Amino acid sequence: MKFFIDTADVAEIRDLVTTGMVDGVTTNPSLIAKSGRPMADVIAEICGVVDGPVSAEVTATDVDTMLREGRYLAGIAGNVAVKVPMSINGLKACKALSGDGTPVNVTLCFSPAQALLAAKAGAAFISPFVGRLDDIGAVGMDLIAEIAEIYAAYQFQTEILVASVRGPHHVVEAAKLGADVATIPPAVLRQLYRHPLTDKGLEAFLADWAKTGQSILPVESDAA
Repeated sequence: MKFFIDTADVAEIRDLVTTGMVDGVTTNPSLIAKSGRPMADVIAEICGVVDGPVSAEVTATDVDTMLREGRYLAGIAGNVAVKVPMSINGLKACKALSGDGTPVNVTLCFSPAQALLAAKAGAAFISPFVGRLDDIGAVGMDLIAEIAEIYAAYQFQTEILVASVRGPHHVVEAAKLGADVATIPPAVLRQLYRHPLTDKGLEAFLADWAKTGQSILPVESDAA
């Protein structure tokens, strides 16, 4: 499973890239707004930090403007994936941009029917929002299972990008279901490596080692 980071905070991305866990980045207008910077500048900087796909979202709702915005965003860097909403106009834009050779991420997916349409429109990624489904009493992971079943049956190449991830449990369940990507807030990625027994074990190891008075590294000589 690939991990995309769901943020427009370049400092966070730079830090997490050093873990080797960042395969891409997703942004949206809300995340860009939080940065307080021009969208094109933020996307260009992120694309310079991350080798994988960086999703940049259009804000228009009509096809013509979506296409103009999408082509502009795609021109910022070679690893931009244009994000469009799940709507009839978004699907039209997806079809056209995909035909140009631009990878498209269709976002705000909440049903298997929508995911099927996105795949037929040539989307590189479909973004089902599992957390928002959980919020209304549905089971978000049921949607991931349904999409995976449909895509496998027809060998669609569209990648399932699990979005609206609220915690490590969503990441693990998505991986078990065979999702291609999880887009993860930085705080959730950091939660993935934490476990109280790990902390307890490390504390015990270090305490035992301290009692030996040893150092793994050789002691440097003070001789001139």
